[in-house]
Amino acid sequence: MPAGRPRGSPNKDKPFRDALRIEAALAEQGKDSPAPKGSLRYIARQLLNRAGEETAAAREIGDRLDDRPAQAIVGDDQFDAIKHVHEVRRTIVRSENG
Repeated sequence: MPAGRPRGSPNKDKPFRDALRIEAALAEQGKDSPAPKGSLRYIARQLLNRAGEETAAAREIGDRLDDRPAQAIVGDDQFDAIKHVHEVRRTIVRSENG
């Protein structure tokens, strides 16, 4: 039996968002993080610490907690939208000996 979620179901597992929530709750209580350096929770705490001074860090936290999607890359009046094209070529090669 295959492990994991069924194909086509939305991925609801958001470990970084969970780490941010845990660390935000600890920070509000004035507690230090018990997370080891390099862990997801440690990274979340570092981002929370920077959010008080940096707008980009605060925006990142807001986007993660509000579950906002990444901005789509689209065209404008001057440029078309980005297109990704796959091309498959089939070439028949005949040897001169056969």
